[in-house]
Amino acid sequence: MIVIRIDVMLARRKMSVTELAEKVGITLANLSILKNGRAKALRLETLDKLCKALDCQPGDLLEFVEDGDVY
Repeated sequence: MIVIRIDVMLARRKMSVTELAEKVGITLANLSILKNGRAKALRLETLDKLCKALDCQPGDLLEFVEDGDVY
């Protein structure tokens, strides 16, 4: 399964969830869904905006883990 590690990049950039939501142009609720691993899909446009706002690469946000190995 693919895990989205937004929280790691937020900590590295010392950025709040609210600030990121504003920069990306999505609601706090939708960002929370992504951040907490409840998203079923992620649009490439949203991934692009996240990478721009956090000054990172997609691989910094996405990680593959075997099912059951999510920590």
